[in-house]
Amino acid sequence: MQYYAQSLEQSKNSIMKNKILIGVFVLVTGISSAFANGNEEVNQRIINAFQKEFAGAQNVQWANAKEFVKATFTLNEQVVYAYYGQDGRLLGVTRNIVSGQLPINLLTDLKKNYNNYWITDLFEMAANNESGYYVTLVNSDYKIVLKSIGTNGWDVFSKEKK
Repeated sequence: MQYYAQSLEQSKNSIMKNKILIGVFVLVTGISSAFANGNEEVNQRIINAFQKEFAGAQNVQWANAKEFVKATFTLNEQVVYAYYGQDGRLLGVTRNIVSGQLPINLLTDLKKNYNNYWITDLFEMAANNESGYYVTLVNSDYKIVLKSIGTNGWDVFSKEKK
C-alpha cells in the first residue's frame, strides 16, 4: 500500500512539472516576437550545449530573456526553436507542423470533434523525453486552443468567443 501511495505521489509530481513546463513553452512561444534582435550575445555554455545537441543547425539566431535563451534555427530544412536555461540546460524544443504530421488518433479526433473549425496554428513541443501538441482552431464564433500530452486525446487549453 505504501509503495502505491509513493508511486501515485511521484506520478502527480511528474504531471505537475510537465504542466508547468508546457505552460512556460506556450508563454514563450506567444512572446517570442517581443525579442528585438535575433543575434544577441549568448554565453558560451549555452552555445556549447546547442552545438552538441544540434550539430548541422543552420541560420541560428539567438534571443535572450530573463529566465531563458531562445535559439531559432533550421535543421533538416525545418525551422526549429530551442529554449535553454541560463545554465546551458536544454528546456525544450518546438517546431511548427502540419496536421498530417500529428499522430493518427489526434488527427482523427480533430476531424471527428472539430470538423467545423479550421487550424490556424499547430506545433509540437518536446521536453523531458515527452512530446506534446498544441493546435489553435477557429470558426466564426470561437477561437479554441487544444493541447495534448502524448497521443491520448485533446484537452481544451483555452477558449474564447470572438
